[in-house]
Amino acid sequence: MLRLAPAVLWFSLAAALAIPIVAAPAQERARQRSPAPAAARLSFVGLADKAQVPGKFTVRFAISGMDVAPAGEAKRDAGHHHLLIDTELPPLDQPIPSDFNHIHFGGGQTEAEIALTPGKHTLQLLFADHNHVPHDPPVVSERITVDVSAAAEKPRSAAEPGARVFFIDLQDGATISSRAKIRFGAAGITVTPAGTTSHNGGHHHLLVDTELPALDREIPSDFNHLHFGRGQTEVELSLPPGEHTLQLLMGDHEHVPHDPPVVSERIRVRVVADAQAAAASNPAGAAGRARTASPNDAAVYFIYPKDGDTIFPTSTIRFGLRNMGVAPAGVAKPNTGHHHLLVDTQPPSFGDPIPADLNHIHLGGGQTEYRLTLPTGRHTFQLLLADENHVPHDPPVMSERITVTVAPGGPRATRRR
Repeated sequence: MLRLAPAVLWFSLAAALAIPIVAAPAQERARQRSPAPAAARLSFVGLADKAQVPGKFTVRFAISGMDVAPAGEAKRDAGHHHLLIDTELPPLDQPIPSDFNHIHFGGGQTEAEIALTPGKHTLQLLFADHNHVPHDPPVVSERITVDVSAAAEKPRSAAEPGARVFFIDLQDGATISSRAKIRFGAAGITVTPAGTTSHNGGHHHLLVDTELPALDREIPSDFNHLHFGRGQTEVELSLPPGEHTLQLLMGDHEHVPHDPPVVSERIRVRVVADAQAAAASNPAGAAGRARTASPNDAAVYFIYPKDGDTIFPTSTIRFGLRNMGVAPAGVAKPNTGHHHLLVDTQPPSFGDPIPADLNHIHLGGGQTEYRLTLPTGRHTFQLLLADENHVPHDPPVMSERITVTVAPGGPRATRRR
């Protein structure tokens, strides 16, 4: 099971999600250590032992007598920083672990914004070479303790009655791969990026192996509370084999849960190695999903707007379908599907499930309209129908690609012909 993480680097979370977390063997063979000057010194900048700090703050590091170089770049008397949180020094003749308590700065960073839970925590810096192995002698800071003050309550944004958030194609008790794509949707509430104030809008957070956080405070940002502040509706998640829990929680522009909270059920999943997951999902060794047939005369189209229209920054996009029926995602019926709105992007591969992000908006509840907020300027829209598994039909049911202009004056502006 994942341990509750005391902190995580906000700027590096997406990168951490894209790379599988692989547990190191219990004991590796000793590695050759790079020499370090005896006079090298490593320290925190402006952070003293027993300091009182807020739940989110910037940590800065200083090194003297050596240079900072990115991981992978072999250079004499150089290395990169690692921040140790609530843990002792690791073995000095092996690569430093990469997990919730050992944070790597392989890009050569000398500062980071971290989030810590209220209470006392220990922090320590450890320098390492291009292979993440500490130097000889080790270049390490003193181990300090900081006291994190309790987070202040924040006003909560209202959510419309009936707003909900849910997992797509993932049920309680499912077996998934150790590196699995988790998809999530929302109904009755608009998905908007963090920092964008919007009525009845918010963005997803995925809670892994943890209970719901306090609802009157900002949702923590760590390996148990994953933020999708760009409006993403899917993630490739890496988990160790075993039993895990997953739950979705929407947060507003300040990452605070709504009132009432928009939260999914908490489901349990069993994580197995990739080969086991493939065998479980495809026991007969069959090929991937086939595309669902569609009538040759089926058509999907925009009701509003039309090509060349000028629209408000926040507008309701409406669409229709001919010679087929609309059915929610997950519901298999002949000659049916659900809409996807493609914004400022080309059509995706027709042989795979349509991506889910701010450029590929899923209407898996069977909706035929979507309230969208866009920056001013020119944008393109296109509609693409897909089956219960989000895979386009054969032949694809797709609208023309239209261009609209978003302006504060909306339809009152001149319409382009």
